[in-house]
Amino acid sequence: MSLRDIHTPVLLERCVELLAPAVARDGAVLVDATLGMGGHAEAFLTRFPGLRLIGLDRDTDALRIARERLTPFADRVTLVHTVYDGLAPALASAGAAAADGVLFDLGVSSLQLDEAPRGFAYAKDAPLDMRMDQTAGRTAADVLAESSEGELRRVFEHYGEERLAARYARAIVRARAEALIERSGELVRIIVEATPAAVQRSGHPAKRVFQALRIEVNEELGALERAIPAALDALVVGGRMVVLSYQSLEDRLVKRAFAQASASTAPRGLPVELPEFAPRFRLLVKGAERADDDERARNPRATPVRLRAVERLREAA
Repeated sequence: MSLRDIHTPVLLERCVELLAPAVARDGAVLVDATLGMGGHAEAFLTRFPGLRLIGLDRDTDALRIARERLTPFADRVTLVHTVYDGLAPALASAGAAAADGVLFDLGVSSLQLDEAPRGFAYAKDAPLDMRMDQTAGRTAADVLAESSEGELRRVFEHYGEERLAARYARAIVRARAEALIERSGELVRIIVEATPAAVQRSGHPAKRVFQALRIEVNEELGALERAIPAALDALVVGGRMVVLSYQSLEDRLVKRAFAQASASTAPRGLPVELPEFAPRFRLLVKGAERADDDERARNPRATPVRLRAVERLREAA
């Protein structure tokens, strides 16, 4: 099966439509901050023959696959092994002073979910790894073994918005006193046994816990909180950024950052807004856009997506 069959980029046409005014010219630079298997990147390089792409990813498997996929465009592509909060250094190392466009496609990738040994999926028994970059950092098993009950509760509440966080934290601490929790199947069993039957009928009880562990292991929200301002600062005037989020914590962070960037900074009561207080960015979409019914039917991964986009209007004061 080809990459195009196993990986369908989410909201591809809308991303192209929104970024095209900024990246269509010869020599324009697009930063794909979450390169993955290169689906969005391939489309942009195909449609804009003068475009230069800088692709970032922390996952070495994804970089290997994307490098192969983008071989026809090798002279216009620079790939960098980094988390997306390393965007500014990545630009500098690639010899680019700024970006005309930036794309973030957040969350866990199809590659990571489909590779059972990575431990991301609660439906597949595997070692509890969950690292997007398998060359560094703590695994999910490490988090479960080393965190206090209070720390586990915080992770499940904050990153998973899990109402039964305290119950699950207690159950995990109890279970690990007898044996380390090293496989996803073991964790699922502990969570299911700790979940009231009425709650189990409303969806798989492990879903939010696995999401929370993944975010904790990969420090996703902290990295995103640093990456969005860095990406905004990297854009040229007229440059555009599109962000695809898949869960509410990511989307809230992006929404807040875009609202601040597109707001006037004029002191209250000033009779006339001076140019230095005018918004630096403008919102390109109202609220958050969702995939339509047809795309959700073709590509279930598009179901939770929320798209937000901005354009830079002026330099910083």
